Amino acid sequence: MPTPNAKPLRLRSCQRYLPYMADEANTEPEQDASEPESASSDEHAGQKTRKRRTARPFPGTSFLEALPLAEAIQTHGAGQKTRRLSLFEALDRSPDSGPTRKLITSSAQYGITTGSYSAEWLELTAKGAIASSPTAAARAQRAARLELAITGVVPFNVIYEKYRGSRLPTVEILRDAARDAGVEEPVVAECVETFLANARDLGLVRTIGGSEHLVTVDAALEALGSDGPPAGTGAHMEGETPASPIQAPAARTAAITAPATSSSEDLSDVCFVISPIGDPGSDERKHADLVLSSLIEPALAELGLRAVRADGISKPGLITGQVMDHVSRAPLVIADLSLENPNVYYELALRHATRKPIVQLIRTADRLPFDVGQYRTVFIDMSDIYTLVPQIDLHRQEITRQCRAALDEGAPAESPLSRFYPQFWEQIAE
Repeated sequence: MPTPNAKPLRLRSCQRYLPYMADEANTEPEQDASEPESASSDEHAGQKTRKRRTARPFPGTSFLEALPLAEAIQTHGAGQKTRRLSLFEALDRSPDSGPTRKLITSSAQYGITTGSYSAEWLELTAKGAIASSPTAAARAQRAARLELAITGVVPFNVIYEKYRGSRLPTVEILRDAARDAGVEEPVVAECVETFLANARDLGLVRTIGGSEHLVTVDAALEALGSDGPPAGTGAHMEGETPASPIQAPAARTAAITAPATSSSEDLSDVCFVISPIGDPGSDERKHADLVLSSLIEPALAELGLRAVRADGISKPGLITGQVMDHVSRAPLVIADLSLENPNVYYELALRHATRKPIVQLIRTADRLPFDVGQYRTVFIDMSDIYTLVPQIDLHRQEITRQCRAALDEGAPAESPLSRFYPQFWEQIAE
């Protein structure tokens, strides 16, 4: 029998897949909204049926993508119980947007915070306070993060316990382990992607003897020593990206309409790749071909997308109408910011103006400019072949995960334009 305070799920024909949590169950597993109702083919029933969307028994973001909510409570609420609306007002972010709801829900599922996306108050858990404290010792903080991100999430812990201390198996084997943990088929790939992201970000994945190993929690902690400086005051931990979903303010305007085009090409399954290309045989071309064939294309295959690069539709180095058409209309764009190519940044700016999903890639050896440094980016260590090859499967999974998240969030996507000059679209609409 339903409780008096329970809130029904609302179905909208264009609603994206959003997590739902009842006010009374702040850390309850995420439930996904059902798809729109469709008429039944049963002529006798004459009723409408609902298609069930698979629920995730794990958080919808990586741990480091959920952690900024706790860090914001530390910064703006001195680590104490904080009113939800006041917190997001201080962050200049909408408290009711889809990404914000997903952030709050994932944080609660990890056990970092309590309070649902409709609760009046958000509060750090005891472990969440340690995991996000700017003054915590590195070892204590990492231990708290590992407990919340891996051992505290049932399917992640099952995978970890099965392979800890041994060589990291292939992705397909990890997916079998997720299935053994009770994860349903539609979300098995996402489960493994998120597990690998957490394991890598928190130091559980280490190259030993030329191959990737899933080390034990004790080994990961021993690498930090018995103590250390506050973990939140130095450089990012190994594998952590500076991108943070809490840093960007709320979307305040609708996505800009793509310019009219005479092209009739169907781009619905295209991911346009903005990349340095260069002449045949050049280092730029070798880099571009390696990233495209060994990383991007296998990563996109998981999502049913095909990669299209500018040299496949126009002459290298030319920014033509076809390139602009792909930049503006493709459902997803991946921009490789390696090698500081000016054409790449020009096309990236054009994509920002469309407010559609984008994922950035860059070599760890290259500098990520500040203006784009706080948005979804995959860092790839290409310092030498002995470093790249053992990690290539992890890089592919991270690209897939970031692309899936970008597509799930949809438009309007965040960018330097939306963050620093949200009136941009109002100005050009006049």
